[in-house]
Amino acid sequence: MTQTIVDLFGRNQRFLLASHTYPDGDAIGSLLALGLALTAMGKDVHLFNESPIPAVYRFLPSVSAIRQAVAPEQQFDVAVLLDCGDIDRIGAGVEIVNRIPVLVNIDHHVTNTRFGHHQVIDIDACATAEIIYRLIKALPVAIDCAMATAIYTGILTDTGSFRFSNTNRSAFAICEEMIAKGANPYEVAQNVYGTYSLGRIKLLNLALDSLEISPNGRLSVMTLTQRMLRETRTHSEDIDGIINYARRIEDVKVAALIHELGGNAGVQKGHRPFHVSLRSDGSVDVASIAARYGGGGHISASGFSAESTLAELKSRIMKLADTIPDGVTN
Repeated sequence: MTQTIVDLFGRNQRFLLASHTYPDGDAIGSLLALGLALTAMGKDVHLFNESPIPAVYRFLPSVSAIRQAVAPEQQFDVAVLLDCGDIDRIGAGVEIVNRIPVLVNIDHHVTNTRFGHHQVIDIDACATAEIIYRLIKALPVAIDCAMATAIYTGILTDTGSFRFSNTNRSAFAICEEMIAKGANPYEVAQNVYGTYSLGRIKLLNLALDSLEISPNGRLSVMTLTQRMLRETRTHSEDIDGIINYARRIEDVKVAALIHELGGNAGVQKGHRPFHVSLRSDGSVDVASIAARYGGGGHISASGFSAESTLAELKSRIMKLADTIPDGVTN
C-alpha cells in the first residue's frame, strides 16, 4: 500500500492535508512533516485544521502555514486526512473533502472506520508520525531538520514522552534518527512541556477545583466551561494536557474531561455541545467506551462529542465507574 500512495503523490499536484479538530502533537507533527515533504517535491499543498493550534506547538517549523479555513472555490486533486479515526473528525471541512476526487486515510487508531479511497492504517505504529516517517522515506525527498522536528514532536507527545503503552522500538529508533537530522530534544521539550501562560495556570486551577471522583475511586471527572475560558482569558487550545492531572490520581483507572464547546447552532434547546476526552491507565479500553457514543481513538486515549446538559452528561459519565473493573494497574 505504501508504494500505491507514493505513486499517487507523484502523479498529482494539488493536495489538501488535514488533521482532526483540537489537534495534539501527533496530528500537528504529521500534518507538517508530510506537508513539507510534498512541498519539497514541488507540489501545491494546503494544510488545514479547523481548530487554533495550541500555543505549545506554535514553535514548530512552518506551523503558520496551517489554515483554519479552506476557500470553497479551491480545487484539489487529493485530500489526505491524518490521525483521524473518522472523516467527521476534521469538522466542517468534511464538506470540501467530500468533493475532492481522491481521499487518503492515514492513521494508527484501532477505531478507524476505514473511510477513503486509500488507507494506510497501522494500529501497531506508536503514532501517525511513525507512518508519515515511513512514507517520507519512500518519497524522492530527504528528511530535513524541519520535517525531523515535526516527526520527533509527533512521536514524543503521542507516546507521552515514551511512557505510554504504545511506545515501541520504532519510537526510539525514529527519534534517534530525527535527532541526527537536526531535531533538538531540549527545544521540543521546553516548548511542549516547559512553558505555560499565566492564563493556562489559572485555567488548570479551575479544572482541578472541578475535579470529582466516583464513589469507587476508579473514575475521575474534570469540567471546563466556556465561562472558565472567558474568566482566565484562555482558549480551547490551552486545554491540551490538562486531563493528565486527573489520570495520574492514585487508584484512578479512567479520567474524563468534559469540555463545553463554543456555539449553540443546531443544538436542541437547553442542551450544549461538549467534547469528552477519556484517558486510562492502560487497564481499561476507553476506545470502546468512546465508540459507544460515536467517538473513537486509542485504547488508552479516546474521546467523543455530545449534545446534552452538563448535569446529564456528567451523570452519564459517572455511571461508567461501575463498569470499570478493579485490579492492578499497568
